[in-house]
Amino acid sequence: MKTVQDIFQASSDFFKIKNIDRPRRLAEEILAHALKVKRIDLYLQWDRPLTEDEIAPLRTWVKRLSLGEPLEYITGLVEFYGCEIRVDARGLIPRPETEILVDHIVKQLDGEKEPLALWDLCTGSGCIGIALKKKYPFMNVSLSDISSDALALAKENANHNGVDVSLLEGDLLTPFQGKKADVVVVNPPYISSKDYAALDLSVRDFEPQGALVGGEKGFEFYERLEMDLPSLLNPGARVFLEIGFNQGDDVNYIFKSPVWKMKRLVQDWSGKDRFFFLEKELIHPI
Repeated sequence: MKTVQDIFQASSDFFKIKNIDRPRRLAEEILAHALKVKRIDLYLQWDRPLTEDEIAPLRTWVKRLSLGEPLEYITGLVEFYGCEIRVDARGLIPRPETEILVDHIVKQLDGEKEPLALWDLCTGSGCIGIALKKKYPFMNVSLSDISSDALALAKENANHNGVDVSLLEGDLLTPFQGKKADVVVVNPPYISSKDYAALDLSVRDFEPQGALVGGEKGFEFYERLEMDLPSLLNPGARVFLEIGFNQGDDVNYIFKSPVWKMKRLVQDWSGKDRFFFLEKELIHPI
């Protein structure tokens, strides 16, 4: 009978043959997931025999991983800013960069006690809005997406994390006509059609294209926001955007209206432009 060590070694060796990055870490992850233990605990069970029922799903997962499918879609869960987010092909896998964005927002909202209206546009899995609602239960949080599948996933995640949010289906700002926001967060599709073809296969072949490609140039969603968002914001409202690493200058130019009293380009941990923050004038200029 094969042991934990046997299956770990076989999986790791197979990933090496397939030239898959971090083969040992990947083998640890799927084995820990299968046995419902932490990775470190595998080594405490190194000689434990595995039953065929335990080994069977591992064979399937190893094959899926060898074909490039992301680990997160196989485990079905991602830890994100204190939340457990379910993930599948209906939405993008939450990235560490987006956790940085949420952390920046939390720092900006620190001390807020008013029930502000917060919109999470292009919500996908709902990770941003759900994390912020969990941090600020008193806020009125709305999640929106053009994809009904993504919204269904976001609803599952809101329920899973025990938060009460509104879910609105529609294209970008369409569901919010006639409403006003105090905080808007958008992580839109921002990859150009050209750059999409060069993405890693694990992204291009498995994650939803509509959540990745922003148009021919990649920054079309920001142009639409610049045109339509100001009229839907309360005075002093704050806007937080995630952007492509090479889009800082373009986005700064797009948001050139005097309606913005503050504009700030912020880098990620690797020093690349990744976020763009805006604040609306308290009084619109005449």
